[in-house]
Amino acid sequence: MSIDAWITLAVLLVALGLFISERLPIDVVALLVLAILLVTGVLNPVEALSGFSSEATITVAAMFVLSAGLQSSGALRGLGAGLAKVRWPWLQALLVMAVVGPLSAFINNTAAVAVFLPLVLAACLAGRRPASRILIPMSYAAQMGGVCTLIGTSTNLLVNSLMIKAGLPGFGLFEFSKLGMVMMAAGMIYLVVVGPWLLPDRTSNEFEELPRLNEFLTELRVRPDSGLIGKTLLEAESQDKHGVRVIALLRGEGSVGGASTTPLALGDVLLAQGEWPKLEAFAKNFNLRLEVGSNGNEKAQTGDTVLVEAMVAPNARLQGHSLAELDFQPARKVTFLAIHRRGSVLRNQLRDVRLAVGDLLLMAVPPSALQTLRRDPNLVVLSEKETDKVDWRKAGVATLIMIGVVVVAAQGWLPIVASALVGCIALVAFRGLSSEEAYSAVDWRVIMLLAGLLPLGLAMQKSGLAETVVGYLLPVLGGHGPLVLLAMIYAITMVLTELMSNTAAAVLLAPIAIGLAIGMGVDPKPFVIAVLFAASTSFATPVGYQTNTMVYNAGGYRFTDFMKIGIPLNLLFWVMAVIFIPRMFPFYP
Repeated sequence: MSIDAWITLAVLLVALGLFISERLPIDVVALLVLAILLVTGVLNPVEALSGFSSEATITVAAMFVLSAGLQSSGALRGLGAGLAKVRWPWLQALLVMAVVGPLSAFINNTAAVAVFLPLVLAACLAGRRPASRILIPMSYAAQMGGVCTLIGTSTNLLVNSLMIKAGLPGFGLFEFSKLGMVMMAAGMIYLVVVGPWLLPDRTSNEFEELPRLNEFLTELRVRPDSGLIGKTLLEAESQDKHGVRVIALLRGEGSVGGASTTPLALGDVLLAQGEWPKLEAFAKNFNLRLEVGSNGNEKAQTGDTVLVEAMVAPNARLQGHSLAELDFQPARKVTFLAIHRRGSVLRNQLRDVRLAVGDLLLMAVPPSALQTLRRDPNLVVLSEKETDKVDWRKAGVATLIMIGVVVVAAQGWLPIVASALVGCIALVAFRGLSSEEAYSAVDWRVIMLLAGLLPLGLAMQKSGLAETVVGYLLPVLGGHGPLVLLAMIYAITMVLTELMSNTAAAVLLAPIAIGLAIGMGVDPKPFVIAVLFAASTSFATPVGYQTNTMVYNAGGYRFTDFMKIGIPLNLLFWVMAVIFIPRMFPFYP
């Protein structure tokens, strides 16, 4: 191998290790890969930065904006509210999948799940049904719908871009829709039939807070007129009939040892845990002041706010930061009242707690800031006391523009990237979104990930690394025929995407799949589709795909819950892919 090939291989192995270990955010790893390839001269500046000008990157950014138009108008919320009225759990799960799946073929699947997640939780709470029976099917349906069109996921567009860079014709907007719909239908039938046996029923006391999500931690400061002054926590707990647990006593800069037997003094802070209504009643009963987590906004003590529960979203830049360190737009307008972390007892002051994915924040939010909070990609709003009405004008504009983008691209009147960009301009021009909302709708982490990883695929081809790998694999795999090769490529991609970013798995295996197919003298398209489908459907772990991570905490799931229902579904998709891909996309066209 050439020196450039060895460098590319070293970069690839380091990147794989970082992706799997998650020591760095995946977008940072992608940009690190780009920088190393540029500094070492494997790629020149034009090649290294080509990911930023790629059709895939620009189209993904545009689709974020178009999806936000539908989400912001309330059109999807209105649809979800109707689904929430269904009484039968199996029918509700089926209808949620039947809506979220096709919807995810055209809008970002993470956005679709983010819209329906609070609606499903609210419906399950009202009907006293376990949300754990519906949330995993909803997440899986979003992934299955994403592989029904070219614009369904960023991975689809990325793989299509890699094909074009390899000198092959790209996919049409609906070219693999038939295959996607067949597999989505099979997946939904599987979930409806086996779901009642394999999906957990989290109605036990261990998970009784879900979907109520009631075990919040807050700070209560002893006021001058508090009835607790001079009394110990043991005495306070014996008087308390509100079901509140006092976790720790904070005095000055630290906690007090032997807190349960220490008389309370003015200014002491109690770390208390319990359901929010009970915490409020406890504070009122003993004249305690609800402390705030970050900004000191006393507005939380008035009635001018809406009480909101929000979850820290996957890949949110809030991760690892304390409430005191938060510097994003909604944080300047809301008051953090309490926090919930599944499976952990927090003993630090709220301002010192380092946030993690799935943490639930209870906030007092001014009505004027609700829209900003809902649009923020760092948070998924799960519940609020007030909900906006659907803005039918904006909903109509956003829906018509999305339909127009799809029709124009499907008819070939404009390339998908041009159609999507024109749609974004129209959305802003007709006031479906403001320009500020359009910019904030883009998940720039995904854009950086695509822009950083696309050059890696180019480096594998330019340096000869992909050709070298194919040269080693072809004698081993080529003798068994294209069907066995297709099955192996799908299986390898399926396993890798459970361990690392699905985008990274696609970048790694797409060039190799193309090279192996060409080396065998068969059409590369079936093998690329195998990579595309396997990389975009991750069912076996809660960390394999963002939508799985979103429902993991909200549904009270365990890691093994995903394995029990997800591994058989992965195997079902694998078998179906081996059967149907060659039928719909022949090896020898």
